Order: sequence, then C-alpha cells, then structure tokens
Amino acid sequence: MSGGGPGVRRRRGRRSSATRAAVGVLAVTALAAGCRAQAAQGTEPVPPPAPASGTPAASPTPRPFATPSDDAKPGGGPTATPSATAPVPQPSTAPPTPRPAVLMKTGSQGKQVRELQARLRQIGHFGRTPTGYYGTVTVAAVQSFQGKRELDRTGSTDAVTWQKLLGMTRTPTAAELDPPTERPATEPDERCMTGRVLCISKNSRTLSWMIDGRVVSSMDVRFGSQYTPTREGTFAVYWKSRHHVSTLYDSPMPYAMFFSGGQAVHYSSDFAARGYSGASHGCVNVRDEGKIAALYAQVKNGDKVVIYW
Repeated sequence: MSGGGPGVRRRRGRRSSATRAAVGVLAVTALAAGCRAQAAQGTEPVPPPAPASGTPAASPTPRPFATPSDDAKPGGGPTATPSATAPVPQPSTAPPTPRPAVLMKTGSQGKQVRELQARLRQIGHFGRTPTGYYGTVTVAAVQSFQGKRELDRTGSTDAVTWQKLLGMTRTPTAAELDPPTERPATEPDERCMTGRVLCISKNSRTLSWMIDGRVVSSMDVRFGSQYTPTREGTFAVYWKSRHHVSTLYDSPMPYAMFFSGGQAVHYSSDFAARGYSGASHGCVNVRDEGKIAALYAQVKNGDKVVIYW
C-alpha cells in the first residue's frame, strides 16, 4: 500500500528532521569556510585588550597584516610611534670674524720696525729717532695712532693698522730711517780731537766715534742714575765681550766695551724699549743695535774713551 499509514508518516517525519540537521551542518561549514577566506584577503582577528576590572570584554577587531612596506618590528609587533616631543633645533652660530694678521709686536726688531717708527714720527706719534726695536714706546705710539683712526688699540701693528699708516705717510728717507742722533751732538771735547776716540757727551746724550778729529758715526746714549752714576774723565777700552752678561745684575750686555771697572759701552734692549724713562747702573747704554754692532767691529782695545759734560 502506498502512503497513508501512521508508520509511513513517522518515517517521513524522521527524514525531514534528518534533512534539516544536514542543512544546518552545511550552513555552519560554509560560515567557517568564509572566515578563513576573509583572513586570507588581508585581515586577522586581533585579540582584545584585557578588560579592566568590572568591564565586559570588547569584541575582537580585525587589523591589516603588516606588509613589506611597513616599518613593523620583527615578529609582527606594532610600528614604533615617534616621540611626542620633537628635538629643539640649536641656533646656528656664525664663525667669528678672523682678526687681521699681526705683522709687528713687542719684541720685534729690524728694518720694518724702523720704517714703522719713522712713519709714525712723520705724523707726530713717535717723538724719537727710530731704533728698529719694538718696545713700550713703540707700543704707546701705535696705540695712539690706532685710537685716532678708531681701530682696536692693541699696540701691535696688524695688517689693517699697517695699511692705514702706509696710506697716510710717505716712504721715509735714509736720514729719517737712520738719523745720527735724537739731538745734535755738542762740540766735541778737545780731548777727542786726536787719535781713535769714543767721545761721549752727557749734555747732548750722544756718543761720537771719532778718528783724528773726524766724526765717523754718532748715536744716542743713556747713562746711570744719580745712585749709580756714569764716571766722567778719560779712559781706555781694556776688554771687549760680544755676548756679555752682567755678573752683578744678571742682565745681558751685548757688544760690551769696558773702559772703567764694570762700566762699559754696550747695547741695551731696555733703552731701545723705554727710552730715557729708565737708566743704567753706570754703563753707557746704546739703543740702536745696528750702530753699536758696527762700532764694536771697529773699536780696538786701547782706544780712548772721553766722557764729559
């Protein structure tokens, strides 16, 4: 018989239940397959952060996979976040303006120093004969010149100072570069008129090297103080010492020509530097090294020395 008994209905009911169960299984399988495909397209489930106490957990949120162009750290960690505070740029400091080259300064000596002194004398900043030695008198003269021209009063002659001076002066003559003495020599003492004589006048503060009454050369000299006076009278050179150093004062006495005990005619760098503001310990100081060097080469032991007023 077909169809209609209660047994038949029960079997049909069981088939319908089985069919619905199979359809449910297929649906669940399809949904699971769909999650895997979405993840393959570039997202993955991100585990939610741990919930705070008493706060329900949030649902997982998908985030993109890191790609080769990402700056992700190895291991798939999150990309580093720049610091919230940017470094403060340091202000740029311009290099200082270089100072002009120094051509002459304290202790310098030579022809250029002599020219400097002669040029300064032309315009009233150097009130003495050139010596070729850069001492305190020259420093003061250069500072005076620099102050008048609104230059740095260093006292040293730099390139700017030198060019300014050249533009205001003329080339010194031979007489300006190497004048005989600061003041004219007085009439020589009669004891100086015969033979080879170092004729030294305290009145004019000059030394004249004379041979048979003829003046060969003259130069400025300085004498001892009132406590260590230079002796006056007629003497003779008895010893010459080119690189002499005083045993009493431990001071250099170049080109020394001794004429009376420890007193000698010699070059003095202090005289060259400070002029007549100082004094010797009794010796006759010469401040022009070139002139005393030439004199030393000509004078012989036994030559006469006359010191007078």
